[in-house]
Amino acid sequence: MQTSQKSRSSGAAIHRLYHQPDQVEPFCLTGSYYQILNNNGYPDAATSRRQDTSVQSFPDQFFTLESSPAVDFSAYNSPFAASVSSSSRSPFSPQGSSQSCVSNLHNSSPENTYGSPISNGFELALREMKMELLGPGSDFEDGSITSSFDNVNRYHKMLQMGISNLDLKQMLIACAHAMDDGAKEDVQGLMEVLQSKVSVDGEPIQRLGAYMLEGLRARQLSSGSVIYKKLRCYEPSAKELMSYMSILYEICPYYKFAYTSANVVIKEAMQNERQIHVIDFLIAQGSQWIQLIEDLAKRPGGPPRLRVTGVDDFDSSYARGGGLSLVGERLTKFAQSQGVPFEFHAAALSGSDVEWGNLKVEPGEALAVNFPYMLHHMPDESVSTTNHRDRLIRLVKRLSPKVVTLLEQESNTNTSSFSKRFEEALEYYTAMFESIDAKLPRNMDLRRDDRRRISAEENCVARDMVNIVACEDTDRVERHEPLDKWRFRLESAGFTSCPVSHSVVKAVQEVLSEFSECYRLGQREGALVLGWKNRPMVTCSAWR
Repeated sequence: MQTSQKSRSSGAAIHRLYHQPDQVEPFCLTGSYYQILNNNGYPDAATSRRQDTSVQSFPDQFFTLESSPAVDFSAYNSPFAASVSSSSRSPFSPQGSSQSCVSNLHNSSPENTYGSPISNGFELALREMKMELLGPGSDFEDGSITSSFDNVNRYHKMLQMGISNLDLKQMLIACAHAMDDGAKEDVQGLMEVLQSKVSVDGEPIQRLGAYMLEGLRARQLSSGSVIYKKLRCYEPSAKELMSYMSILYEICPYYKFAYTSANVVIKEAMQNERQIHVIDFLIAQGSQWIQLIEDLAKRPGGPPRLRVTGVDDFDSSYARGGGLSLVGERLTKFAQSQGVPFEFHAAALSGSDVEWGNLKVEPGEALAVNFPYMLHHMPDESVSTTNHRDRLIRLVKRLSPKVVTLLEQESNTNTSSFSKRFEEALEYYTAMFESIDAKLPRNMDLRRDDRRRISAEENCVARDMVNIVACEDTDRVERHEPLDKWRFRLESAGFTSCPVSHSVVKAVQEVLSEFSECYRLGQREGALVLGWKNRPMVTCSAWR
């Protein structure tokens, strides 16, 4: 079974931005350094601080991004551009879940409800599950599920406990803990209170709460995986999904951070090579490689020969509206226009299925491997004895690559208890929703922008959240891990960390100049860390 094929995930919040926060408790290290970069892009020893990785917090002070010329991202506006991978299970993983469809579609006015396929799909999926569980004749009443254990005193009981005085985040956490403890009546009472407080067109925490509440509902019915799969019946068309991902690509820097930092690392590692082979384990629309092709075309003495192997899965193919041949054709045409000798090799399979022979590595090539927000989708030792996550890392090491780039969300939702995982996801996505508002704020006078934001959140972020909250075992594909745990896995496979250079830092600084100053850039043990305020969000690390 290929987990990534069983359920669509939004990639990199980040590629599925997308995706796409993991926890492998035994691998947790006690501490490490976050280095603050000064205005020249170099670590400032005077302001570096020791941080406890269990808190996952940035230093209190970061440099302020100075105004600088905007980077020319015209390549990203090409047909490749909306390349926020469909697979983006994401920041960003860049895949979405559903909103509190049952509650919010009833609490919002018709003007505030856009009837997205995800929202309507979740309501229909819950209705189907209720029919299966309670039998014919059962129905929804006033937007909530009427179940056999409802009772009118529960709501008042929760009010007497003072639950209504908690803020929305505290109530969500209390609900998750009650569910973990098996306190069904408390869970139901909390959900009834929460239902009146969440909205997909509200403040960031209200919107996030709407999606998290649907995940809790699905989990409560012991049907998270079933409902998550049913949502696939209500997905937007490929054209619509590409449009939604393009919006997310515009309003969040997480994908641009990933593409830019990885490209500069690879370009520097390959500066003297005449035959270059790049293996991209989440090719999406292939737009990441537009900038690399342009840079290689300008190399003194003429461009090298470039070969790209694109690993694909159902998600990417669905979002593109076609197979890998589309990516190959577009990249080949662009490389020809730049005078770069180019070859594309398609590997149309999930990462869990990849074997040595699928990658077609040839003698004499300098190999670069790119893992963009995808390794967290690979099941590890907590899911299967096969442990595809470490198996794939070891396979890549056997290929003797010159450089490996790893882009991942800085979160920890892999192996912890449900309530701890819920709290981590809540903190992570709170920061993400706040960052979305910074670029595309809520404005009820601009209905188009509000509709665009809601569509992007529902279809490119929310589905990941439902998967984290509602699903378990092989059906839970969103299993993020923090940098320290990735470091443990890579070093165990024989890799050595390569500190990112000043050129990488400067390139990312230019990208961030287009966005809010609340985005923070820092270094941690040679890796580059992008955060929102004091919350680390994504990391770029290089290995050999």
